[in-house]
Amino acid sequence: MKKLGGPVLFLDKDDINTDEIIPAKYLNEDSKKALGPYCLEDLSAPGFDRARDLPGKGAIVSRANFGCGSSREHAPWALEANGINIVVAESFARIFRRNMYNCGMVAAELPKAAVDELFKRFSGQDAVMEFDVEKGEILFSSARAGTLKLPLSLGEFELAMVRSGGWVEFAAGRY
Repeated sequence: MKKLGGPVLFLDKDDINTDEIIPAKYLNEDSKKALGPYCLEDLSAPGFDRARDLPGKGAIVSRANFGCGSSREHAPWALEANGINIVVAESFARIFRRNMYNCGMVAAELPKAAVDELFKRFSGQDAVMEFDVEKGEILFSSARAGTLKLPLSLGEFELAMVRSGGWVEFAAGRY
């Protein structure tokens, strides 16, 4: 199973929609990798500079209703093409959340108070997040803020999708 997490991109904004994650004008691209250069191209969020902040990230922490908008899978694909395989937020649009798991990625919902604490302690630093699927724990750390461990319980279906690498791999192993 792939490692989940990495350096964290903090996006302090509610309602980040799929057009901000990957603009519709790029939906004619024929591979996940081709979407990578356009990920978050239209996002306007406090303190966010795409060229400076996106490269090298493996995780995102955001606010409520992440992935709202259309139902296309291209949004998780664009994140994945940039090495991001886990998003932590207060809530997700239902179809975006399902598409994340279908791609073998994690859409981790945490209570507002926990997300507020993550922003307070780790935003603006070189923070790193690691998700241990088997223990059901997310570990955040930075040199200045120390570490914070949070529980994350996934359902059996989500666990199966993450462990297998997504729906296609899951189905290939079963049918």
